[in-house]
Amino acid sequence: MKKKIAIICGGKSPEHEISIRSVKNVIEALDSNRFEPLLIGISKEGTWYHFSNLAAIKELKSISDKNKIPGTEVSSFVVIEGHAYLYLLNSGQKISVDAAFPIMHGSFGEDGTIQGLIRMMGLPLIGCDVFASAAGMDKEVMKRLLEQAKIPAAKYLLLSEQRKYAYDDVVKKLGTPFFIKPANAGSSVGVHKIKSADDYTKKLKDSFLYDTKVLAEEFIDAREVECAVLGHYYNAKSSVPGEIIPQHEFYSYEAKYLDDNGALLKIPAELEPETVQKLKDMAVKVFEIFLCEGLTRVDFFVRKKDGAVFVNELNTLPGFTSISMYPKMWEASGITYKNLITQLIDLGLEKFEAEQRIATNYKDLSQTN
Repeated sequence: MKKKIAIICGGKSPEHEISIRSVKNVIEALDSNRFEPLLIGISKEGTWYHFSNLAAIKELKSISDKNKIPGTEVSSFVVIEGHAYLYLLNSGQKISVDAAFPIMHGSFGEDGTIQGLIRMMGLPLIGCDVFASAAGMDKEVMKRLLEQAKIPAAKYLLLSEQRKYAYDDVVKKLGTPFFIKPANAGSSVGVHKIKSADDYTKKLKDSFLYDTKVLAEEFIDAREVECAVLGHYYNAKSSVPGEIIPQHEFYSYEAKYLDDNGALLKIPAELEPETVQKLKDMAVKVFEIFLCEGLTRVDFFVRKKDGAVFVNELNTLPGFTSISMYPKMWEASGITYKNLITQLIDLGLEKFEAEQRIATNYKDLSQTN
């Protein structure tokens, strides 16, 4: 019998539209012999909808309560006698669910929020769990964990509404130019390269639109290289590295999604064999440190002057659009898009099955014979 996989997209995030672009490809690649998709779209206002007509997603660009989408019905998860169902509010229909695959980027989708809900429903979760998602999303926490593990990363300062550094103080610590970025955002939303005090004042306001914490980070003159990681945190593997060559000043949101010629992608990256191996080993190490599950993309800086490697950040729910690096790097490593999605679902089911042996009631072993 086919397993019914709840595939969730959209959400209250600046990356809402990117999520929808990703989910179109995931559904198309789903093995129809083994899995049946239950498409759930979360509107920008937070309402959950079930798409009974999968064809409707092909033309969809965003989900909003203001626009009625054909073939949708307001829905929610419910648990009855220990089993999770998708409950359709209008019709009262209950649809059995076997696992959930959130394809949601940014706030409320990549930060452990939706992951926690799925775990509470007792469903197998496809992808990273709560801790890895939350720690990977918060760039300040990520920096702290990398530092503790002695993994090189760019120097930074933490800015908040209560603790803002003057431009000159940032320059003394990080040099110039430097970057500012929201601590909890992805897809380069709110990221700016700062070259002057005036620039700093103006752009900082934009960064604070997306989070209450902002990181000021040193500029490293480097090549931008990424590795895709797949598996459980205790036995993961890395793809070949891929290089991003931005055609804008840096790899901005516009370069990623709005400009078809915003960046050149080289997969595999043209690097010395020892650098390739170092990147792959470090990617797997980061995956292990953050207790990642299923998938993560680890982004690196390879400094131009000496080839030194720094971790830029990790993305526990990378894009699955037609031009996204994560699936492309695995294709270059011998795993097709369709097989990749199947492996990710299987990894989630494996983890869930292993967790079923964990006791949920206290057992006093001293009283047993």
